[in-house]
Amino acid sequence: MSTWGKLADLAVEIEDYSLDPLEATVSSGFERKSTLIRLRGAGSEGVGEDVTYDVVDHDILQAAGPTAPLAGSFTLASFAEHLAAQSLFPEPPQREVSARYRTWAYESAALDLALRQAQTTLHEALGLAPEPVRFVVSLRLGEPPSLDPVRRRLELYPWLRFKLDPTSSWDEPLIAELVATGAVDSVDFKGLYVGSIVDQPADPVLYRRVAEAFPLAWIEDPALTPETDAVLAPHRERFSWDAPIHSIEDIRSLPYPPGMVNIKPSRLGGLRSLLDAYDYCAERGIGNYGGGQFELGVGRGQNQYLASLFHPDAPNDVAPTGFNLPTPPIGLPSSPLPPTPASTGFRWD
Repeated sequence: MSTWGKLADLAVEIEDYSLDPLEATVSSGFERKSTLIRLRGAGSEGVGEDVTYDVVDHDILQAAGPTAPLAGSFTLASFAEHLAAQSLFPEPPQREVSARYRTWAYESAALDLALRQAQTTLHEALGLAPEPVRFVVSLRLGEPPSLDPVRRRLELYPWLRFKLDPTSSWDEPLIAELVATGAVDSVDFKGLYVGSIVDQPADPVLYRRVAEAFPLAWIEDPALTPETDAVLAPHRERFSWDAPIHSIEDIRSLPYPPGMVNIKPSRLGGLRSLLDAYDYCAERGIGNYGGGQFELGVGRGQNQYLASLFHPDAPNDVAPTGFNLPTPPIGLPSSPLPPTPASTGFRWD
């Protein structure tokens, strides 16, 4: 049976739902908003998190309130079909991918509710054992770039590992300082984003410097042009892909057979798409690691829970949210995170 097949027929009773706003300033220097989706039924509550990036989409949703007709008796499969027929945005979203993020929020809340109503957990329903989760901290180094964001965290947590976003402003002295930390597990060239605040154009000089300086790091989302492809040809076995991965078809369509893909649950859009992608990768020996999207609430723990079941010993970009604050507090958990699923539901305590 497929992984999705183990969950598809799980019953869920929904009576009503509510929306809760969350907000924080995170390490990349922007004000992050998200929305908690709280589905209620049969004396239980299931929670998911909408990680849509555009603030205006959250503002419009929260102002409109819980207007979608979601009450009823469903299975997880029939709820997904029902949800697909609803308008989850009072106004068209700022970007197309946001529809996937919002769908994931509702479906993950429904999964949490269904498991709680059944008095079981995700790992029990799937017949899997949660394992300790290795994580990295994802950072940008500012403009002009500085070692300070890395140094501040290593002073508090000398065992930390990082996923960093190189930019064309990285010079050789900065790269040498980063190499000296010995703490970089992956580099994200952000080469496949267009029209975002993190865009990084193809830069063969940067790519060569970084790929050669960090010979063991995963190389995520390079922008492949004739010049950059030639530079990175010796390092293709270290390629990993994130931004283009929305489906199994996207994995099939990658320019080279992947050794690793970054599976962001919300970017896959729904439970079946996510779980089918896990199965596809497992059958073909393609590695996975989890990716965070600056979740502020239950979404980060749900990503950690999935990592504990499907890719626990990978460079998972699912660090506890405190590491994303401009100044992380003292006392944050160490890596690997011990498995801490809640007693029921799709929750990570």
